[in-house]
Amino acid sequence: MVSWLVTIAGALAAFVVVGHFVVGTKQFLRPMLAADFDPVARKTMHCVFHYVSAFLILSSVALLLFGTGVVDVPGSVPMVKFIALNYAAFAVWQIVLALTSGIERPLLKMFQWTMFAAIAICAWLGVGCHCH
Repeated sequence: MVSWLVTIAGALAAFVVVGHFVVGTKQFLRPMLAADFDPVARKTMHCVFHYVSAFLILSSVALLLFGTGVVDVPGSVPMVKFIALNYAAFAVWQIVLALTSGIERPLLKMFQWTMFAAIAICAWLGVGCHCH
C-alpha cells in the first residue's frame, strides 16, 4: 500500500512523538515526578507516560512504513485502521476531559486533540478511499 494520506498521518504522528518528549517531559513528566503525592501512584504515572511513548513511537513508524509502501503485507490496512481508531479515541477522550475540566478555554489549552484527530482522519481515509 502506498498512500500519501497515511504517510501524512505518520509524519504528524512523528511530530507528536517529538512534542511528547520535548514539551511533555518539561511540562508534564518532570513536574509530576516532583509533585508530592503517593510514590506508587507517581511511579505508575511515570510508567504510563512511557507506555504512551511506546505507542506513539511504534504507531508513527508503522504509519510511515505502511504509507510509503516500505512495508506492504496482508494486514496492513487493518493495522492502519486500528492505529487510526486509537488516535480517534485519544482525541475524543481529550475533548471530553478538557470540556469537563473546569479549565478556562480547555480546547485551546489542551490542544493535542487536534493532532490526534488529524492523524486518525488521515490514516483512516488513507486506507479507506482511493487517495493513493
